[in-house]
Amino acid sequence: MMKWNNFEFHSPEFSWLLVLIPLLAFWSFHTRKKDSAQLRMPSTKGFKAQGSILPKLKPILPLLRLLALTCLIVALARPRNVAVSKKTKTNRGIDIVMAVDVSASMLAKDLKPNRLEALKRVATDFINRRPNDRIGIVVYAGESFTQTPITSDKSIVKRTISEIKWGQLEGGTAIGMGLGSAVNRLKDSKAKSKVIILLTDGVNNAGFVDPKTATDLAKGNGIKVYTIGIGTNGMAPFPWAKDPRTGKISFKNQPVEIDESLLKHIASETSGKYFRATNNTKLKEIYDEIDKLEKTKIEEFKYYNYSEKYRFLVFLAGIFLLLEFTLKNTVFKSFI
Repeated sequence: MMKWNNFEFHSPEFSWLLVLIPLLAFWSFHTRKKDSAQLRMPSTKGFKAQGSILPKLKPILPLLRLLALTCLIVALARPRNVAVSKKTKTNRGIDIVMAVDVSASMLAKDLKPNRLEALKRVATDFINRRPNDRIGIVVYAGESFTQTPITSDKSIVKRTISEIKWGQLEGGTAIGMGLGSAVNRLKDSKAKSKVIILLTDGVNNAGFVDPKTATDLAKGNGIKVYTIGIGTNGMAPFPWAKDPRTGKISFKNQPVEIDESLLKHIASETSGKYFRATNNTKLKEIYDEIDKLEKTKIEEFKYYNYSEKYRFLVFLAGIFLLLEFTLKNTVFKSFI
């Protein structure tokens, strides 16, 4: 099948017959004299010369025949227009809650320009690649709250991500509360797949919800948790003090402490996976991998409407053949 945009030939193999047309034209040209009777005489001086246009028009007969044959060959190739309409059906929706640590340590500069801003860029790109899923945002530090409930409106989610900043919650890192709030957002979801992406850069040192209790709640509600520990190995420049007059933050190298055993436990218990983001590239690769692991199944239905064009070509071939037959048996019937 040969196709150009919305036009196609259903049986293009017949178009090879078109190579016969120039051969037939060549043969017709070289045998044209045999189609006319010839009279030999020693002199034509005794005949009065009469000009006629018929000798010049007679080659139109084989031309009409070749045109008719060309139309028939193209008709055999079945030219047609194709109108395609599409309909998509999402048969497996995914509800995702991103639980984001917004403690002051997220301003550490081991990722560029800092951990929080690096996360916001990668998270926005991740959201752009999930057009068929619902996404919610939970933020936590010493406490937690839902920044955006689960929604299919990606513009709201991306705006929420862009507005996330540190200092909006009490100090500390309440991993258990962050996970608990995310579970609370998903527990009543009717989606066939429920996912939490929990990101932190520290250890659980605040809040009144035990992370393992929150893990059991996630597991009991069929929620898969992907955990991400963000921060380099070794030392990193952490925010140390803030000048009350200028508002400028000073930084000091401190050891990076991430409770990886807890994050691995949460992921393992909920059939998720633990990741470690030590730099910007690794963080992006982690979200790329999660994007591949959690795919929404989409069925696409295509409906084809064909408009056949060969009928006109057959009709045109008939006109050419009829015209040739008529001229041959009228105008050129007695022509020598």
